[in-house]
Amino acid sequence: MAFPEQRLRRLRQNENLRRMVRETVLSVDDLIYPLFVQPGDKKKTEIGSMPGNYRFSVDELVEECNEIQKLGIPAVILFGIPSHKDKHGSEGIADEGIVQQAIRAIKEGVSGLVVITDVCFCEYTDHGHCGWVKDGEVDNDKTLEMLQKMAVSHARAGADIVAPSDMMDGRVSAIRSALDQHRFQNIPIMSYAAKFASTFYGPFRDAAGSSPQFGNRRSYQMDPANGDEALREVELDVEEGADIIIIKPAMAYMDLIWRTKQRFRMPIAAYNVSGEYSMVKAASQKGWIEEEKTVFELLTCLKRAGADLIITYFAKIAAKLLEDRRHG
Repeated sequence: MAFPEQRLRRLRQNENLRRMVRETVLSVDDLIYPLFVQPGDKKKTEIGSMPGNYRFSVDELVEECNEIQKLGIPAVILFGIPSHKDKHGSEGIADEGIVQQAIRAIKEGVSGLVVITDVCFCEYTDHGHCGWVKDGEVDNDKTLEMLQKMAVSHARAGADIVAPSDMMDGRVSAIRSALDQHRFQNIPIMSYAAKFASTFYGPFRDAAGSSPQFGNRRSYQMDPANGDEALREVELDVEEGADIIIIKPAMAYMDLIWRTKQRFRMPIAAYNVSGEYSMVKAASQKGWIEEEKTVFELLTCLKRAGADLIITYFAKIAAKLLEDRRHG
């Protein structure tokens, strides 16, 4: 059937009709909010390159998490800024490390919020790389031992999900083995399976002070040109026991969100990263785009591409928009 018998505009005539035939629906249940935790008390420091986002001391973080829960956001993912960095990232695996403190405080002060933890060493090492460095190179297998200790430490503190973001070969299998050995067999692994060596991470590195002090991360993070390789990375993580797959970044990688979902049919999380957030913020502050409409369109399109979950610094904004639309 063709025009004039078929007129696709018939179902676009008003908002109620558009709602009735809408294929993709964004929900607050899809959202995960990233949070930065820092040492100290009563500290809430705005991140200059990420307006509206903050580094929180543990007490302030609990207050923030209470607000997040009231908005209906089901989960947060924690990134730690330690009081001390060394070449082995020692605070990352310490029982009194900043993230471990934060997990326990959230679990004590906020009922029901899902706490996910980033399992990686770039925030904790003085060289800014994601693991054990030997002769100027990241030692893959030695790093696996470090990641096992960090994941178990987070689980012991009360984390609901651990999320390795280091991109070492074999890390999912190693972490699964360590968790199971310590009777944390019910802790899911949300794996950064396809994490690219992207320029979009700049504001995050500013927030966490995690820029490499020499070289770069291209020997372990993926080449942005490689899509088939990304699917091989995902396949390996699935075989090793990953429960949820992360694609990072999100906006420029929607094709891989789609391809991953179509091939593996398992929960996919898109990480709408710091640089993507800051671009939208900067353009809206200049008056070049409408922030709220852009946020809603962006997150809806990530879900349309196949994301079941969206890790985004826009989570609070999106939750408020969804609530306004529900009552509007």
